[in-house]
Amino acid sequence: MSIILNNISKSYDKVKALDDISFEVKPGELFGLIGPDGAGKTTLFRILTTLLIQDEGSASVAGYDVLKHYKDIRNHVGYMPGRFSLYQDLTVEENLNFFATIFGTTIAENYELIKDIYVQIEPFKNRRAGKLSGGMKQKLALCCALIHKPKVLFLDEPTTGVDPVSRKEFWEMLKRLQQKDITILVSTPYMDEAELCDRIALISDGKILEINTPEAIRTLFPKKIYKVRTSQIYQLIMDLRSYPETHSAYPFGEYLHFTPKTASFVAEDLEKYLIQREHRDIEVMETVATIEDTFMDLSRANELVNR
Repeated sequence: MSIILNNISKSYDKVKALDDISFEVKPGELFGLIGPDGAGKTTLFRILTTLLIQDEGSASVAGYDVLKHYKDIRNHVGYMPGRFSLYQDLTVEENLNFFATIFGTTIAENYELIKDIYVQIEPFKNRRAGKLSGGMKQKLALCCALIHKPKVLFLDEPTTGVDPVSRKEFWEMLKRLQQKDITILVSTPYMDEAELCDRIALISDGKILEINTPEAIRTLFPKKIYKVRTSQIYQLIMDLRSYPETHSAYPFGEYLHFTPKTASFVAEDLEKYLIQREHRDIEVMETVATIEDTFMDLSRANELVNR
């Protein structure tokens, strides 16, 4: 396996950042670690890239143990942290040459690997990195992470704060890199990006909630789900959460996703309730569960267990 974790735990004082994490990422797989800020994603990435030592458990990357063979791992992985960490005062070309030199290679030697990405930033090769747009910084960071032809690529929330067009382009680049037999572990808080992975692990409060394909994750949602909208959206949230038949209700785009407690629920009853609460332009439609719906339901169940 390219990445193997066995019972990894890590605490900061009394806060448990990771709690008994175990999973495997197959060679050539695009694997997503999906969860909100504070879920433990960055701590896990730092352990796997040998920047942090776990309290318990073991892990290996590309066949190397993270504690015993940390130097080998550093030579065989690429890491793109969540925060832009290249040298802001160096130009695009100077940053890339610097990282190539560190790994004993040259831009020319591995140019084919980064070509599709580099051609997009080459017109700005003499611009300082700190003056680049968010999307261009992202592409430069990815080039620097790839310049030594790594076996495994770690991307920690690479599209946070990036515009939708650049996000789409970035994921297209990842799909092309995957075809070059690079194993990719990417973390993201965006549930729509989870759909683009081969498999995903949902993580919350340092615990893995579920691991499976995106399609299989969606089918785990145990109840019917409805999208609800009225002209008074804020009041709708309050009224749905006080409705006796509500299992869960939370914002989802321009609608609220509402899950009833029982299978015998009738949508017309909810409409009558909302009319009594003086709502107008009422829409109640059954819909298909998303990965986010499953994540919210699993998170809620996890919170109840831990109370």
